[in-house]
Amino acid sequence: MITVAEPIGTPESGAMSPSVSHSASDYSIVILPPEDAELAVDVLCEAFADYPVMRYVIEAREEAYDRSLRSLISLFVSARTLRGGPILAVHDGVSVVGVATLTIPGESPIPPRLDRLRKGVWRELGELARQRYEKFSEACQGFTVETLHVHLNMVGVRRSHQGKGLARLLIDEVHRYSAADPGSTGVSLTTEDPCNVSLYEHLGYTQVGRVTVAPGFETWGFFRLDPVSSETRSGG
Repeated sequence: MITVAEPIGTPESGAMSPSVSHSASDYSIVILPPEDAELAVDVLCEAFADYPVMRYVIEAREEAYDRSLRSLISLFVSARTLRGGPILAVHDGVSVVGVATLTIPGESPIPPRLDRLRKGVWRELGELARQRYEKFSEACQGFTVETLHVHLNMVGVRRSHQGKGLARLLIDEVHRYSAADPGSTGVSLTTEDPCNVSLYEHLGYTQVGRVTVAPGFETWGFFRLDPVSSETRSGG
């Protein structure tokens, strides 16, 4: 699952203004240590508040929605950190303003702590919420990529920092992360926002599937093969 909480931006679309490259240089990308995972949860709760997956899974009353959203996103983040997956974070010199969570090749087995956390979250959100999430998850299982690769789970940027090209900055860093991993052949992701489909294709992704999960709720699967290095192409 992935969301981009701002337009990714392409030169053709005009979503990236000429000032983006200048403003992006004011930010740094770091890997958050697991003990700072709550910083990622803060950003993703803001970025994902109205995302289709969350609204589909969580049917709590509005006054309880924020609490349920935080529990669900905390579970998603913990599912990565407890298995060794990195959290890439954009830092503006003061705070974390954007994050991306990844599943990497050779991720460690599910630890008992994560299993207990899952059970607790679904007790809180309810059996129907768990069933809706399982239905969504099963739909995504059809987006098969045969080779080992990095999966981009979630991308989010704080509303105060949208429109500055930070989502694109994070995605480019994910591409570099995959290219530097000898065990990865590329990057996969899914999106539930139809506006993102052409943007991912512009970034070199190929659509590997499309599924209607529920009326008005679709998901698309994508894969981008890491570019072959010049040394590999020349046989060096």
